[in-house]
Formats: sequence, structure tokens, C-alpha cells
Amino acid sequence: MTRIRAIALLSGGLDSILAAKLVLDQGVEVTGLHILTPFSKFTMENAGSSPAAKVAKEIGIELTVIEVGEEYLEIVKHPKFGYGRGANPCIDCHAYFIKKAFEVLQERSAHFVITGEVIGQRPMSQRKQAIGQIDRETGIKGLILRPLSAQLLPETIPEQKKWVDREKLLAIAGRSRKQQFELAERLGIKGFSAPAGGCLLTMEEFGKKVKDLLAHQPDFGLDDAHLLKISRHFRLSPLAKAVVGKNDPENKKIIALARSGDILVYTDNVPGPAALVRGQASEDELSKAAGIVAYYVHKSPGDDVPLILERIGDNGKREKFSARPLERSVIESLRIK
Repeated sequence: MTRIRAIALLSGGLDSILAAKLVLDQGVEVTGLHILTPFSKFTMENAGSSPAAKVAKEIGIELTVIEVGEEYLEIVKHPKFGYGRGANPCIDCHAYFIKKAFEVLQERSAHFVITGEVIGQRPMSQRKQAIGQIDRETGIKGLILRPLSAQLLPETIPEQKKWVDREKLLAIAGRSRKQQFELAERLGIKGFSAPAGGCLLTMEEFGKKVKDLLAHQPDFGLDDAHLLKISRHFRLSPLAKAVVGKNDPENKKIIALARSGDILVYTDNVPGPAALVRGQASEDELSKAAGIVAYYVHKSPGDDVPLILERIGDNGKREKFSARPLERSVIESLRIK
């Protein structure tokens, strides 16, 4: 007899792990799939410590982790179904993830895909209408099982073929998570993350940084996306921005992400932040960036701060100069927040 296998999209959140567990407990062989985007909090290097890895281990399933890049950026730049409250293209994103899961399904000769979606839980992507849009967009309607709300949805192929027992699936709807927490307690599941905890795009403050980049640099690439996850961002002009570190580890990340044409501004033998200026910056805008760096140096107010300006790709050209801190009100007017 053929063993029935399923691919479960696993975010690390409670809903996705409960969905996988409900199917696993029916004797189906479940493999978790965790997808890392440029806006995930984790990378391939530390994915083993992510909530998805922890909950997969907790319920005893294999976890496959894949990383997506430029292809995913195109979804963020041009979402067919629009954005949520942040810069999150949730309907497009869910459809894309399911398509990726279907690719893994075909590679593994699995039979269907499991998701943790709950009807009505999120206003954008988990309405019945949105779920229908996702099914149509993926082109694999019938092979997507949503165990937490299955009894409120039409029967899928896994239910029709008796690969899973529909009566053992659930009929959860709405934004309350009481039923999920109760089920998690009964099943002894503890290691899950907060809802949407792994996607920065859902966070309002981060979303403003993304939307600023979309407005001023719509052709941005992966290194621009990774830079969004670091530190404080300042819009110097429509053509230039500055990213200013908060501490030494962030300074190192900023410097590592600098590319030809960028300008670094950092302190000269004084503890303080580093700034990366990207875009077409005038002398006035470079002066603003220097004033921002000087502002965050812990010196007496009004003191000039010794700085170094380094032009990346210009034979390592460095200029020494000093700058006076900008006023706080000016700093706040430039900050993207």
C-alpha cells in the first residue's frame, strides 16, 4: 500500500504546526517546508534555531528549508492583490508559498499540501474570498488542505480519497485563538512563535521603510532588502538615503553591505556609528549624513566630531573632516519611521 505523504508549510507559528500535527496524527507522512525570504528574521545560516525548526523537531517531522530571493522581491514590488497594513502582499505571498510547496511535493512524490490558514483570522489573506483567490492563483485547487478550517470549506481531494478523515479535522473561524491554544495545550506543543512573528513585512514600522524604498528606488535588489533590516534609516533626498548603525555589530553589517558607488561615513578614533549613504547624494546631503553620525556620538552637545568619508570603489579614497551634530528636530524630520 502506498504511504500517503504531505508537505506542510511551516512558519513556526501555532496554526501551521497544529495543521501539520492534525494530519500527522492520522498516519500521513508529513514533511515540513519553511521558506526564507529576504524579509525573514532568520537566514540559511541560523535557520536551525528558528521556531520552525524547533516545532518540527518537537512533533518529530523532517523540515526542509529553502531560500527565495529576486523572484520573491518581484512579488513585493508588484503584488497582484495589494498590500496589508504594512508592506505585506499576503495573498500573493501565500499563493507563492503554496506554489513552492507544490514544487517540493512533486520532487518528493507527495500527495497534497497542508497550510495553517484559518478562515477570518486575518482580514486580508484568510477571508473565504481570499482563500478562493489563492486556490485559483496556484492552479492546484483541491490539493491544498487547511485542517484548522477544513469542515467549513469544500472537501478537498485528500478528504475525498480518504487520505485523511474529514471528521478529525476542525471548523475554526475568526480572530480568536482560544481554540488553537487549548489544542496546543492538549497536544503538549510549546515552541511556537507569535503570529506573523517571522515576517518583517507585516510590521508597520518596517513596512514604512519598504514603501519608502518602493517610492524612491522601485528597482531595488536583494542587498537593498537586506539593508532594510539593519539600523536607522534616513531619507536625505528623493535620490539618496542614509543607514546609520546603532552599535558595533550593526556598523560591521552596514560596512559589509556597502557596494561600489556607496559612501561610508564613520568616526575617526572616536566611538560612534557608521553610516552608509546610497544613491545620488549632493554635498549638502553628505553634510546631513555627517551631522546625523555626529549626533549619535556621545560627546558634549555642539562639539564637532572627527569623521572619515570613504567612497566605495574609488580606490579606497578617504577624506578626513569634522562635523557638528544636527538638531534633534532635523534628525527626526529625516528619519523614515
